[in-house]
Amino acid sequence: MEFDFKQLAVAIQTIAEEKNLPQEVVQEVVEQALAAAYRRDYGDREQEIRVVMNLNTGDVTAFVTKQIVAKVEDSKTEISLSEAQVRNKSAKLDEEIEVEEKVETFGRVAAQTAKQVILQRLREAERDIIMNEYEDKIGTVINATVARVEGNIVRIDLGKAQGIMPRSEQIQNERYYPGQRLKVFLKDVERGFRGPQLIVSRGNKEFMEWLFRGEVPEMESNAVEIKGIAREAGVRSKIAVASNVPGVDPVGTFVGGHGTRVNAVMSEVGEQEKIDIIVWGEEPIAYITNALSPTKVNKVILDEKNHKARVIVPEDQLSIAIGKSGQNVRLASKLTGFEIDIEPDKGTEVAKGAEENVVELSAKPKLKRKSDLENSLLEAIEEHGSDKK
Repeated sequence: MEFDFKQLAVAIQTIAEEKNLPQEVVQEVVEQALAAAYRRDYGDREQEIRVVMNLNTGDVTAFVTKQIVAKVEDSKTEISLSEAQVRNKSAKLDEEIEVEEKVETFGRVAAQTAKQVILQRLREAERDIIMNEYEDKIGTVINATVARVEGNIVRIDLGKAQGIMPRSEQIQNERYYPGQRLKVFLKDVERGFRGPQLIVSRGNKEFMEWLFRGEVPEMESNAVEIKGIAREAGVRSKIAVASNVPGVDPVGTFVGGHGTRVNAVMSEVGEQEKIDIIVWGEEPIAYITNALSPTKVNKVILDEKNHKARVIVPEDQLSIAIGKSGQNVRLASKLTGFEIDIEPDKGTEVAKGAEENVVELSAKPKLKRKSDLENSLLEAIEEHGSDKK
């Protein structure tokens, strides 16, 4: 088995194009492999050898580093002074010199070894190229296609590379199938013994934020911003937003006219995922109250030291405040950073020493019944009549 150098030169150019690798990278890999093959057939294992290949002609030249000595004992690693001075007149004893030697072919074992090294190094080079390219895209959303589904793992085609979306990064109850086009958030590039592994997500809160960035241009100018997101992908998300420009309604900006902006995000993550957009507040009590939306809150009792809050709600609002399977209060806790306990309003006593951290939220006056309104009106007429007398 002999090396056809001309054929190899053509193969280098083809590989560079197919794998989208720079030609000089592929050439360097091949030349390193040929240097190893040369050591096996013509040189010494520890010998310093540099190989250059002309991609146009397929010619291979080896440059062997040899020690200049008075008496040559090993021609593979040594050269006489007189012979060295033929190549370089200024050569001196005990110096090193590169000796150019034409390479015609390699033996079977050396050729096979070189091919294996070339394939391995090309795979490594390809991985490095992918790593460098996608490391810059960490934290961004990429258009992708589902390659295949393997149990709980979805393999995603990102163009030049493949990524994986573990179960924990998927949207609950979302169905994936080969060929499906979707957006994914590039979460991380993990280095493993099999090379770099791209981890993508559709279930993290950063994905949600990027979707809103695409729909809310005011975020680019910093007129409005997202202060926090608590998400249970595929079920419900709570997003705290704030305005940095007086007179700009942050919630309305994110919802959009007739809900166009929030609906565009929901169409990407799935209509089954409810999105609550609430006003962020620096003051904890107001923030907790907003976070529990759409619940009506009567009182908030704060324990700031332990980051806990007791929230008193009307009895008929208890189930709404807690939410299905505790979802509403759980997301509100994640969003605000407070451990929230919901209690029905039964004249709850305030813990001693906590009076200064209690806010009783004024309730809207209840509408009177029709009969009460009529009686009040009659009373007012009678009083007005007696005044005239």
